[in-house]
Order: sequence, then structure tokens, then C-alpha cells
Amino acid sequence: MDNPKDLLKRLDIPEKQADDLLSISRVRQIPNRESYISEGQIPKTFAIAIQGLFRYYYIDDKGNEFTKGFILPETVLSAYSAMLHQTPSFFYIQALEDSEILEVDYKKWLELQQQDSFWDKFLIRALEKGYFTKEKRERELLLLDAEARYKIFITEFPDMEKRIKLQIVASYLGIQPESLSRIRKK
Repeated sequence: MDNPKDLLKRLDIPEKQADDLLSISRVRQIPNRESYISEGQIPKTFAIAIQGLFRYYYIDDKGNEFTKGFILPETVLSAYSAMLHQTPSFFYIQALEDSEILEVDYKKWLELQQQDSFWDKFLIRALEKGYFTKEKRERELLLLDAEARYKIFITEFPDMEKRIKLQIVASYLGIQPESLSRIRKK
């Protein structure tokens, strides 16, 4: 287990603000395959991944899974729009291996944000990172073929194929598992 205070230091959170955040947070273990957020759930918390691996994914009405993205350590994970508007989440956040998070109570964080403008800057940085990732992912899905997307995937996540099922990799790339097998053979 990584020390949460060390994690916050690596995220450039000053000591006072780290102490404030830790006072409204808890360290939580999320076992492999367990959901942190489920579709239909109204989120009351967000988290920072301490260790492990998560994914954002949707399930359509036929039961097909579509992996939206992966969350690595030192990254904020949340169903932000649902949390912000207090509406049900449209997607799941699932641990892909035994993981650990620093879970933050959203209402208490809003109070903290009102008291200290540092948290506005923290939020902007997190949203900018998320927006960049989303924009890049959309561009790749719209403009690149599956083989090019796979090459980007193995560059950005070099050991991921050893850590997760190939079916999840295929769902992230927007292809069927059979297509992924053909691409991997090349």
C-alpha cells in the first residue's frame, strides 16, 4: 500500500491541502472485477487511484461492453457529470485488478473547494487531463483504422495485454476479439 500522503505529494498537492483532503477521505480496497461506480448509480464520491487498474465502460441493451478508457494510479476517477448533476451514471467504473483508491466525499470536497481556491486549480487540472484524453480518444476512433489504434494502445499501455483480457482490449479499440487476434498476428 502506497501512503496516501505520498500520493498527494506526487500530485503536487501542498501539505496543508493534503491534510484537508485526507480529513474528508478514506482509503478503500476495490477487488478485481468489482465496480466502483455502476450504471444507474448516483455518485456521492470521487477517487484518486493509488494502485491497480480501472476501466470506464458502457453496456448496451444487447449486453455488449464498450470500454471507454483506462484509469492508472495517480489519476482521478469519477462519473463526473453524474456526480455534478446528481443524476444516474451512464457507465461503470470497474477494477481490472485488485486496486486501492483514496475515496473523497463529494459534498465535503465542495465545502473544501469553497474555503480554498487551490481546489479550483486542482479541478481544472483534472478536467484538462480528462478532456485531453477524451479528445485524443475520439480523434483516434474517428480517423484511424483498428491497426493504427492497436499500435497506439501498445505504445501507451505497454504491459496492458498481460494484465487484462483481450476481449477488454478489443472493446477499447472498438473491434471484435477476432479482429484483434488478426491484428496481433501481423
